Amino acid sequence: MDFKGRDVIAIHDFSTKEIMRILDVAREMVPAARGDETLLLLPGKVMASFFFETSTRTRLSFEAAMKRLDGKTVGFSDIQSTSAKKGETLADTVRMAEAYSDCMVIRHYNEGAARLAAKFSSKPVINAGDGAGQHPTQTLLDLFTIREEMGDIKGNRVVLAGDLKYGRTVHSLAYALSMFGVPMCFVSPPTLEMPSEFVASVKDRGVDVVESHNLAEAVEDADVLYMTRIQKERFPDSSEYEKIAGSHRVNMELLSGAKKGMIIMHPLPRVDEIDPEVDERQNAVYFKQAFNGVPVRMALLSLVLGAKG
Repeated sequence: MDFKGRDVIAIHDFSTKEIMRILDVAREMVPAARGDETLLLLPGKVMASFFFETSTRTRLSFEAAMKRLDGKTVGFSDIQSTSAKKGETLADTVRMAEAYSDCMVIRHYNEGAARLAAKFSSKPVINAGDGAGQHPTQTLLDLFTIREEMGDIKGNRVVLAGDLKYGRTVHSLAYALSMFGVPMCFVSPPTLEMPSEFVASVKDRGVDVVESHNLAEAVEDADVLYMTRIQKERFPDSSEYEKIAGSHRVNMELLSGAKKGMIIMHPLPRVDEIDPEVDERQNAVYFKQAFNGVPVRMALLSLVLGAKG
């Protein structure tokens, strides 16, 4: 498997063997991600970090990952301070980034922007989220979390709940889980159901899929509950958001009907979909999940920049 120079645009660009290789390298990176070891794998390398859309965990974990590998970062996290505000095209921004860096991480509000960027760049482009489209590095850290917490990706039943219409994290994750034959239940308010094309792509792989609006019933036989927030910023009409805000919520009462070993995940940020008292439960792993973004992104950067084979 040769990752050097490859773009990371969508999870379906990778085979299951390639995904497992990334996760294996990520496991090796954990001590360095914690600061317990020093890895000088990318000295002199520069990562361009272009965030046209707001981010906390993804941006910071990419920057931390590069620095843990002894690399450097340049870029921006506020579009207002860039030439895009003056009308510069994405293509020209990418061409400029090529001259200043060895790879580019891009988050953009338009679906397909990362793939477009890759067309204009001879350096590796990593998609850090494009609109309501794909978020492959989040998917990889989600798979890593499931494997580390449950021992394997296969053999689990996963509930994806919340905003399944606009949530790019669940779009990528549903496809990835189907690659491993993982049965799933999609739970959402009626107006935020998983888009039909994603449901069809999962079913085409022969995976057992149930669609539901009842979270309490869905968690009864779940091994993994993957909760997402209702994304107010992606609603064309804010009044539609208000109608369903808070309709799906994880609290101690809901968890009383779940398996004892079920883990609770969330890509964060959360609003009110997980009660803070749930944080104290041992199987609430969403903050571990957030940390896992560092070793997984360390693995990706070291692979696409040729420091790991």
